[in-house]
Order: sequence, then C-alpha cells, then structure tokens
Amino acid sequence: MDLEQRIRRLEDRNAISDLVVSYFLASDDDDSDGVAASFTPDATFSSSGVLNATGRDAIVEFIKTARSYMGLTVHTPHYVQCRFESDDRATGLVGAHLELVVGGTSVVGAVRYVDSYVRDGEVWRFASRDMRAVHIAPWDEVGAAFASTTPVRWPGAEAATSDFPRKS
Repeated sequence: MDLEQRIRRLEDRNAISDLVVSYFLASDDDDSDGVAASFTPDATFSSSGVLNATGRDAIVEFIKTARSYMGLTVHTPHYVQCRFESDDRATGLVGAHLELVVGGTSVVGAVRYVDSYVRDGEVWRFASRDMRAVHIAPWDEVGAAFASTTPVRWPGAEAATSDFPRKS
C-alpha cells in the first residue's frame, strides 16, 4: 500500500471504532434513530449465532423490544480488531463489558461482537452483528459463574457454556 492508502486505512479503522461506540451509546440511551443509522438496510443481528433480526427496521424493533425488559444498561468497548477484505468491506471482533438490569436483576459480563462492516458512501455501517457471550451473570454470582464450565447465566435461563470456551 502506498502512503495515501495506509492513511485511508487508519481513517477507516478509526471510523469503525467510532461506529462501535456510537452504536453502544445509542443502544444504552434508547436512541432508535442512532441504532438505525448504525446498520445497512439489509443488515442482520444475531445473539450467540442465532439470527434475531434481518433488516435495519427489524433490528431496531428487536433492540427496542429487548430494551423493554431492561433497566439501565452500560456497554463498555475495550477493543475493536478489524480485518479489511477490500476498501469497502471489513470484518471485526469487538470486546466489551456489559452492565445491565434484566427483569429487575443486575448482571455483568463480557461479550464479543463478531461483526462485518461495509462502507456506505463515506460512512461505515454494520452489515452484521453477532453478540456472543464470554460470561454473564448476576453480580452476586459472577465469581462462581466465571470459575465454572457454565459462565453464561442470563436471569431466567439455564446456565450455559461460553461462546468462547477455553481450548484444552
């Protein structure tokens, strides 16, 4: 790559990182327009590999419905790893912590979003997001959950293995 291409790639990485933060803030703040602006019209949203919604409008409705069962939420991104497939397409892995209230229970956990991004004019948007759980549990169960083989403990659901289990 020449210098101009390298600078553009750095600008693209920064724009994708800003997209991730903008999405988290919009989600936490119940900003449906901000959530919608984050996705392409035909984007998909999944959780742990299960497709939840296809299309920007369906994603917004899915998130609004999920948020209706939640209280305060805080998404804190830690890293965004990007791999560019072309000048207009990239994939990424986003590591984040979640603090949220689900059905009246405060939970905390770590997730990784498996993303794909596309350039829409001069703006990067999500083409797909798949939120995968590393661990999540009510605050008073985090230590036991984290040290177990079933660290994913959403309130009201069966304890489950991590979407990123340790390799033996």
